[in-house]
Amino acid sequence: MKIMVLHGPNLNLLGTREPEVYGSTTLADIDAMLQEEGKRLGVEVRALQLNSEGALVTAIQEAAAWAGALIINPAAYTHTSVALRDAIAAVALPTIEVHLSNVFAREEFRHHSYITPVAAGLICGFGIDSYRLALIAATRMGT
Repeated sequence: MKIMVLHGPNLNLLGTREPEVYGSTTLADIDAMLQEEGKRLGVEVRALQLNSEGALVTAIQEAAAWAGALIINPAAYTHTSVALRDAIAAVALPTIEVHLSNVFAREEFRHHSYITPVAAGLICGFGIDSYRLALIAATRMGT
Protein backbone atom coordinates (compact mmCIF):
# COMPACT_ATOMS: atom_id res chain seq x y z
CA MET A 1 0.00 0.00 0.00
CA LYS A 2 1.12 3.54 -0.77
CA ILE A 3 0.08 6.60 1.22
CA MET A 4 0.42 10.23 0.13
CA VAL A 5 1.10 12.74 2.91
CA LEU A 6 0.60 16.37 1.94
CA HIS A 7 1.79 19.24 4.13
CA GLY A 8 0.30 22.64 3.36
CA PRO A 9 1.62 26.19 3.48
CA ASN A 10 4.19 27.29 6.04
CA LEU A 11 4.68 23.81 7.45
CA ASN A 12 8.21 23.96 6.04
CA LEU A 13 8.81 26.46 8.87
CA LEU A 14 8.03 24.00 11.65
CA GLY A 15 10.60 24.06 14.41
CA THR A 16 10.99 27.82 14.23
CA ARG A 17 7.44 29.05 13.52
CA GLU A 18 5.42 29.69 16.67
CA PRO A 19 7.08 26.97 18.77
CA GLU A 20 4.65 27.71 21.60
CA VAL A 21 1.87 26.40 19.32
CA TYR A 22 3.62 23.89 17.06
CA GLY A 23 6.57 22.80 19.18
CA SER A 24 10.19 22.37 18.12
CA THR A 25 9.68 19.41 15.80
CA THR A 26 10.70 20.14 12.22
CA LEU A 27 8.97 18.95 9.07
CA ALA A 28 12.02 16.80 8.38
CA ASP A 29 11.48 15.17 11.79
CA ILE A 30 7.85 14.46 10.92
CA ASP A 31 8.73 13.02 7.51
CA ALA A 32 11.45 10.82 9.04
CA MET A 33 9.00 9.52 11.64
CA LEU A 34 6.45 8.80 8.91
CA GLN A 35 9.04 6.85 6.89
CA GLU A 36 10.03 4.82 9.95
CA GLU A 37 6.42 4.20 10.96
CA GLY A 38 5.54 3.32 7.35
CA LYS A 39 8.24 0.64 7.28
CA ARG A 40 6.96 -0.76 10.55
CA LEU A 41 3.42 -0.88 9.14
CA GLY A 42 4.55 -2.26 5.77
CA VAL A 43 3.41 0.73 3.70
CA GLU A 44 5.19 3.17 1.40
CA VAL A 45 4.89 6.79 2.46
CA ARG A 46 5.47 9.68 0.08
CA ALA A 47 5.48 13.10 1.74
CA LEU A 48 5.38 16.46 0.04
CA GLN A 49 5.14 20.03 1.34
CA LEU A 50 3.66 22.70 -0.91
CA ASN A 51 2.84 26.33 -0.21
CA SER A 52 0.64 26.83 -3.26
CA GLU A 53 -3.04 25.91 -3.28
CA GLY A 54 -2.95 24.95 -6.96
CA ALA A 55 0.08 22.71 -6.45
CA LEU A 56 -1.71 20.94 -3.61
CA VAL A 57 -4.75 20.36 -5.85
CA THR A 58 -2.49 18.90 -8.53
CA ALA A 59 -0.76 16.65 -6.00
CA ILE A 60 -4.14 15.35 -4.78
CA GLN A 61 -5.24 14.61 -8.34
CA GLU A 62 -1.96 12.85 -9.16
CA ALA A 63 -2.09 10.79 -5.95
CA ALA A 64 -5.37 9.25 -7.12
CA ALA A 65 -3.38 7.30 -9.75
CA TRP A 66 -1.13 5.53 -7.25
CA ALA A 67 -2.06 6.06 -3.59
CA GLY A 68 -4.41 3.99 -1.49
CA ALA A 69 -5.00 6.81 0.99
CA LEU A 70 -4.26 10.48 1.58
CA ILE A 71 -3.16 12.22 4.76
CA ILE A 72 -3.33 15.99 4.51
CA ASN A 73 -2.49 18.87 6.79
CA PRO A 74 -3.94 21.70 4.71
CA ALA A 75 -2.70 24.24 7.26
CA ALA A 76 -4.30 27.66 6.62
CA TYR A 77 -6.07 26.33 3.52
CA THR A 78 -8.20 24.23 5.88
CA HIS A 79 -10.31 27.29 6.58
CA THR A 80 -10.37 28.85 3.11
CA SER A 81 -9.99 26.36 0.28
CA VAL A 82 -13.02 25.09 -1.55
CA ALA A 83 -10.58 23.99 -4.28
CA LEU A 84 -8.84 21.52 -1.93
CA ARG A 85 -12.19 20.30 -0.67
CA ASP A 86 -13.41 19.71 -4.22
CA ALA A 87 -10.19 17.92 -5.25
CA ILE A 88 -10.46 15.54 -2.31
CA ALA A 89 -14.11 14.86 -3.05
CA ALA A 90 -13.36 14.32 -6.75
CA VAL A 91 -10.59 11.74 -6.33
CA ALA A 92 -12.45 9.77 -3.66
CA LEU A 93 -9.24 8.65 -1.91
CA PRO A 94 -9.75 7.76 1.73
CA THR A 95 -8.51 10.97 3.36
CA ILE A 96 -7.51 11.90 6.87
CA GLU A 97 -7.17 15.55 7.85
CA VAL A 98 -4.37 16.21 10.32
CA HIS A 99 -3.34 19.17 12.47
CA LEU A 100 -0.56 19.36 15.03
CA SER A 101 -2.47 21.70 17.30
CA ASN A 102 -6.04 21.43 18.56
CA VAL A 103 -7.67 23.84 16.13
CA PHE A 104 -10.82 23.96 18.27
CA ALA A 105 -8.86 25.39 21.21
CA ARG A 106 -7.51 28.20 19.04
CA GLU A 107 -8.96 31.25 17.30
CA GLU A 108 -12.60 31.01 16.23
CA PHE A 109 -11.80 31.19 12.50
CA ARG A 110 -9.81 27.95 12.85
CA HIS A 111 -12.89 26.05 14.03
CA HIS A 112 -14.29 25.73 10.49
CA SER A 113 -12.79 23.30 8.00
CA TYR A 114 -13.76 22.91 4.37
CA ILE A 115 -11.85 19.60 4.39
CA THR A 116 -13.47 17.72 7.28
CA PRO A 117 -16.80 17.07 5.52
CA VAL A 118 -15.05 15.20 2.68
CA ALA A 119 -12.49 13.42 4.88
CA ALA A 120 -12.95 10.06 6.54
CA GLY A 121 -11.71 11.60 9.76
CA LEU A 122 -9.86 14.37 11.55
CA ILE A 123 -6.96 13.98 13.98
CA CYS A 124 -5.72 17.11 15.74
CA GLY A 125 -4.03 18.29 18.88
CA PHE A 126 -1.47 15.53 19.40
CA GLY A 127 1.56 17.18 17.83
CA ILE A 128 3.68 14.79 15.77
CA ASP A 129 1.52 11.91 17.02
CA SER A 130 -1.38 13.35 15.02
CA TYR A 131 0.50 12.22 11.91
CA ARG A 132 1.40 8.85 13.45
CA LEU A 133 -2.24 8.17 14.34
CA ALA A 134 -3.34 9.23 10.87
CA LEU A 135 -0.86 6.86 9.26
CA ILE A 136 -2.13 3.96 11.35
CA ALA A 137 -5.72 4.82 10.42
CA ALA A 138 -4.84 5.23 6.73
CA THR A 139 -3.31 1.75 6.59
CA ARG A 140 -6.59 0.35 7.84
CA MET A 141 -8.72 2.35 5.38
CA GLY A 142 -6.78 2.23 2.15
CA THR A 143 -6.90 -0.42 -0.50
